[in-house]
Amino acid sequence: MSYGVTLPERDIFDAWRVAARVAISHRIPPDQIDWTGGGGLFVAAALPDDPGPHQARVPEGFVRLAGSVIWHSAPERLPLLYQALWRLDRRDGDPLSQADALGRRLHLLAKSVGRDIHKMHAFVRFRECPSNGPRRRFAAWFEPEHNTLEPGSRFFVKRFADMDWLIATPRQTAHFQDGALSFGPAGARPDLPEDASESLWATYFANIFNPARVKLAAMRSEMPKKYWKNLPETRLIPAMLKDAEARVQRMREAGATAARPGAAAISTRYSSTMPQDPNLPETLAAACSAAKGCRRCGLCEAATQTVWGEGAADAALMIVGEQPGDREDLAGRPFVGPAGQLLRQAMAETGVDPERVWLTNAVKHFKFIPRGKQRLHQSPDRQEIVHCRWWLGLEIGFIQPRLTVALGASAAFALTDNAAPLADRRGKVEIGLHDGPVLMSWHPSYILRLADRAQKDQAQQQLTEDLGFALRMVRNEE
Repeated sequence: MSYGVTLPERDIFDAWRVAARVAISHRIPPDQIDWTGGGGLFVAAALPDDPGPHQARVPEGFVRLAGSVIWHSAPERLPLLYQALWRLDRRDGDPLSQADALGRRLHLLAKSVGRDIHKMHAFVRFRECPSNGPRRRFAAWFEPEHNTLEPGSRFFVKRFADMDWLIATPRQTAHFQDGALSFGPAGARPDLPEDASESLWATYFANIFNPARVKLAAMRSEMPKKYWKNLPETRLIPAMLKDAEARVQRMREAGATAARPGAAAISTRYSSTMPQDPNLPETLAAACSAAKGCRRCGLCEAATQTVWGEGAADAALMIVGEQPGDREDLAGRPFVGPAGQLLRQAMAETGVDPERVWLTNAVKHFKFIPRGKQRLHQSPDRQEIVHCRWWLGLEIGFIQPRLTVALGASAAFALTDNAAPLADRRGKVEIGLHDGPVLMSWHPSYILRLADRAQKDQAQQQLTEDLGFALRMVRNEE
């Protein structure tokens, strides 16, 4: 007997979960289900209305994977997901592993969906429309590769909660009005009004274009040409590329003034890993003020405030942690929580004066997940660390420490772009992106999490020894 399942265009994930749960409860094999509705020569039966006697249990990882794969445009995603569910229930291998052929296929589908959502967040361009009410209205047209409007729209709900907007796609339309998000059928591409701010954006885009660093393959990788027709700035690209060689020659002829010692290394090494702002802060205080309004990644949305570094502006020693914790987020100061107390204890034991060092973090906002009344720490991901290098690079540029201590893997990656495990690097000095020495050590929060008393004592002793070594290095250079 064969069964046909027809799923709705909207809320498809919840509908698929219900259908799959009923099918597996009756132990219906994958080859007996047509997830396209059962059309053809023979009419397929509908799934039973009530669940069967069998109760299947699947790991949470399958639910997460299915919740991403379901938005792919490939029709085979639905039978592939049910095949994985069937094998998990029968304990037939590991269909979630990338070493498994089915698992590898599902992970590739999920990765493609993730890229499509990222492109949506990057390349949607709103235009303001007339409004009769107190809220401003905006509209945009976007052509995603997959059915990613539903999962991708949550980003815009968070970012643009104070305005009404519409995102139209060839498959579906998202409406956000008076704080409520809804989805409707696809329609024709809307006739969007001209936006006066686009000319300003085009002027800015043209002026930040660096002809000496044109990499066409990388540019097309990050901004595929299929999106160009809907982006106002891309109409400038052909002319800018055509003139690139001549502009480079004019830059060479103009020459350059000599930079102060240490500035060249910072500008050349960090400029390749962080965006450039035309209004670059000219002082450490100005950088601190600018960081309070940072919007370079999504961490600013939930954190209480930016936590900037503190200490001596001419410090010979800079200590960089991972990110603010709960206490730091509320106080607006680095290293004031339990990890900070352990660090300051180690500094006191080695004679490191906290007033004569610069204490900061690789990431300036607190990343967490809420659990009731608690905010549980989450480590920043690689992209969040890369975004925050802008601020860390400014701190290093203004302070120009003779030695920087990286506490933990996140700080080590931020300073060196090396993501290798810290266990083999602890206690060693490496060259950072700013061409200065970086000493690797444990983060105090890692030490606090160690359950074994002997391991905890050893790690704390190593942190103390590293700080003592850092102090001796700085004094030897004075």
